[in-house]
Amino acid sequence: MSEINRLLDQLHRAFDGDAWSGPNLQVTLAGLPAAQAAAHPLAGAHSIWEIVLHLTTWLRVVRQRLATHTLIGPTDAENWPPLPAHPDEAEWQRALTELQGAHTALLTAVQELSDDDLVQFPTPLAEYPAGTPGSCYVLLHGVVQHNQYHTGQIALLRKAFG
Repeated sequence: MSEINRLLDQLHRAFDGDAWSGPNLQVTLAGLPAAQAAAHPLAGAHSIWEIVLHLTTWLRVVRQRLATHTLIGPTDAENWPPLPAHPDEAEWQRALTELQGAHTALLTAVQELSDDDLVQFPTPLAEYPAGTPGSCYVLLHGVVQHNQYHTGQIALLRKAFG
């Protein structure tokens, strides 16, 4: 099995497959109503909806880094986007659809890579000094870890609702 296929497997497992760590992201989000997604059950913590928007941003950023071979990054506003003005069920479903679309787009981008591409280092940009160094291999493992980290946060926030 190629390393690309192993990475695709890990991306899938964390998002909507058989994750070793526990329920995957999609299972953790399943059946969650918009009101709970937008709520802040723990003082100082992001809402589940905010985390979903953040995850969507980073799936897109990783795809863009692969496409441009640069360590582009989100602005602070893009990193933690605000909730829509009227966070209703339709907007929540749109956010979940965008998350799925960003995941699918990343999988497509990874499928176009070769194992040789994984040792390449994206070029840092002066205007984005906070870019995480590392090869494309590290970048892709990082997004898997990022998905799993926030899946755990979402699970804990859901427990806070009782």
